[in-house]
Amino acid sequence: MRTKSLKKNKINVITLGCSKNVYDSEVLMGQLKASGKEVEHEAPAESEGNIIVINTCGFIDNAKAESVNMILEYADKKEKGLVDKVFVTGCLSERYRPDLEKEIPNVDQYFGTTELPALLKALGADYKHELLGERMTTTPKNYAYLKIAEGCDRPCSFCAIPLMRGKHVSQPIEKLVKEAQGLARDGVKELILIAQDLTYYGLDIYKKRNLAELLEELAKVEGIEWIRLHYAFPTGFPMDVLDLMKREPKICNYIDIPLQHISDSVLKSMRRGTTQAKTTKLLKDFRAAVPGIAIRTTLIVGYPGETQEDFETLRDWVQEMKFDRMGCFAYSHEENTHAYLLEDDVPADVKQARANEIMELQSQISWDLNQEKVGQVFKCIIDRKEGTHFVGRTEFDSPDVDNEVLIDATKTYLKTGEFVMIKITEATEFDLYGEAVI
Repeated sequence: MRTKSLKKNKINVITLGCSKNVYDSEVLMGQLKASGKEVEHEAPAESEGNIIVINTCGFIDNAKAESVNMILEYADKKEKGLVDKVFVTGCLSERYRPDLEKEIPNVDQYFGTTELPALLKALGADYKHELLGERMTTTPKNYAYLKIAEGCDRPCSFCAIPLMRGKHVSQPIEKLVKEAQGLARDGVKELILIAQDLTYYGLDIYKKRNLAELLEELAKVEGIEWIRLHYAFPTGFPMDVLDLMKREPKICNYIDIPLQHISDSVLKSMRRGTTQAKTTKLLKDFRAAVPGIAIRTTLIVGYPGETQEDFETLRDWVQEMKFDRMGCFAYSHEENTHAYLLEDDVPADVKQARANEIMELQSQISWDLNQEKVGQVFKCIIDRKEGTHFVGRTEFDSPDVDNEVLIDATKTYLKTGEFVMIKITEATEFDLYGEAVI
């Protein structure tokens, strides 16, 4: 029989999945702290607390497996008396709650993505409406995510996000500016704008695509020096954003625009609302409007019906477009999506081989582009010290997914969170090495 742990009440929040989940965990922890609760984010085992909240991801098979394994791990710890309570929230819980309740009944309670007040109540805390954007950030002090919208109205055939996050809901500009001001007061210098779809921002509440106006207001916030754009849908992209990016130094010359594929037949089946010709023109327009812009994209290979010819079209296009940053993933057949009605007919080993081939090609492209940076000087923000190096980033690099700039800490002392001019002395496929220009 399990015994109650002897740990005093402390809540440990564990986050799986994307930056949107990180943001949600930060809001949860901010609410808990405001209610006087002791809370930590991913505390080490020896001090992890007796109440566990797991914020899960339910996007693709690998992410779902990781979330399930984490739930099982803590359900087992509860059984052994190592923790007292386990709560599960997030996308996996939203999507599969009945199955999870049946298969892992030792969890105290499951919550969906929109049930923060109920989760807080279960944790003995009150939902405080007055906490406008205030949260307990988990990122290094110099940058933070700013979620400008929730949900998605796009009909993409492969994507389960609308099932888990609902329809697109934009946050008002005034609310986001206040949140940014609070972050700036806490020392944040870089805002990373996130949403399921930045392109759609404002259509629901302002009846127009209003990302440019939001960016103009955020750029006025004192203390914020960089604003970075993540996850913009290509169809209907508001081109006035590029004009602003070119003239406003605070907006990084960087955009993350997931394109998924380029073969017309695959794009049509994916319900992306675009073609190879339109997408290629869009990217050329980006580069013409903002010379030197860094473009990050995401691709999917092995989608149902993807032929070798479709794949070769994609591969050749990647070679032609020379993206600055890229992620490529094998297609995951997701229940209740439109594509689930199609036969998942590309074998798993072929999917993985195609993904590997694209990433090997991108590795060479990254190498070539990085060699061009050697000898140049870039403004970099210093995120952390790691071993014998300070680790920073240029405006063309987002945390965790892009290039880092490594500076020898035995030769130069730099302050984390500060901006420094760095001369690049050496480059590999995915990292730059440099020295401070004093």
